Amino acid sequence: MRYWLLKSEPDCFSIHDLAKCPKKTTYWDGVRNYQARNFMRDQMQVGDGVLFYHSGANPPAIVGTAKIAKAGYADHTALIASENHYDPKSTPEEPIWMMVDIKLDQIFAEPLGLDSLRKVAALDGMELLRKGSRLSVQPVTKPQWETVLKLAGKAASAVKKAK
Repeated sequence: MRYWLLKSEPDCFSIHDLAKCPKKTTYWDGVRNYQARNFMRDQMQVGDGVLFYHSGANPPAIVGTAKIAKAGYADHTALIASENHYDPKSTPEEPIWMMVDIKLDQIFAEPLGLDSLRKVAALDGMELLRKGSRLSVQPVTKPQWETVLKLAGKAASAVKKAK
């Protein structure tokens, strides 16, 4: 099992949008970076864990988890001229871009903001926290995954105690 972080602008597609999808599942399309595409095509497998990250939020934050529900397959949005992610070089016979399906697992009680994540020693080396990192699909190590889930549990406990 592998772990990943997927970034999305919340005004484009948020974790709450995922929660409203049938079976809380949708395809993750529009990735137009070769390294991110390769992760989706070659490494993501059904059951892998996903950290869902709101990149355009204030603050940017990890807001929940999902699972890979379908391994990489051709991104059909690259073939539709009216789509924002259209790529005239991609064809049905030779697709360039890939997507995966994800299924919502949980929405965190409190988002884990980027600034607070930077202060956690156990997350040193996490791709998300590397200066200049802009990949929308990133690998996450098992210890990083476990640390984030522990932080989310602590955040949830703090919220319950405050109420």
